[in-house]
Amino acid sequence: MPRLPFITFEGSEGCGKSTQVTLLAERLYKAGVPLLVTREPGGTPIGEKIRTLLQFDPESVAMTPETELLLFEASRSQLVRQVIQPALDRGTVVLSDRFADSTTVYQGVARRLDQEMVGQLNFFAIGSCSPDLTFLLDIDAETARSRMLRRVRPSAGIDRMEQEPLKFYREVCAAYRELAAREPYRIQVIDARHSIEEMENEIWEIISIRFAELAHLAAGPKRRHRS
Repeated sequence: MPRLPFITFEGSEGCGKSTQVTLLAERLYKAGVPLLVTREPGGTPIGEKIRTLLQFDPESVAMTPETELLLFEASRSQLVRQVIQPALDRGTVVLSDRFADSTTVYQGVARRLDQEMVGQLNFFAIGSCSPDLTFLLDIDAETARSRMLRRVRPSAGIDRMEQEPLKFYREVCAAYRELAAREPYRIQVIDARHSIEEMENEIWEIISIRFAELAHLAAGPKRRHRS
């Protein structure tokens, strides 16, 4: 049996990718498909500490783009070696809420860091562990920002990455589209203006066509098996 896929979800804050990760994970879990779900930054004890530093610690207001880049790569390197690659090696589907494409877009384009250097650091962090399929939930920056504001919970703290101006997110959205145009086979663009159900169905249709073995497993006898 071929190796089960590594699937990532990308997009601007407010695009709905985390919801789609959850829906796909539930579909696979209920079908008994071996499954691991993770996120970036985070996914390991070290990564979760880095996530807190990047997003919520008061000290992060003074963080430079260069420091931000290196922290994301450090979290990713740990996640790949401790979690993602071992899961793939033992025959598990891996779903990740963000991966290296986020750094290509956010730090390489929106933060205006050297894109060649960002690419080299991404490669150093992930090695040969590249996604088989990436879903880009595409949405305009204005709609994304409106959704972000609606979901803000004071008790959850202020997410530093969600406090960027609208111009920043316009650049993020444009950079994601450019990236998808360069890698049209790996990166499948989903219109995030559609309903949650429409996006869920489109994502599953793409997966079923691309990974026949996974679709076969999901259609088989129901059993519970979470990695």
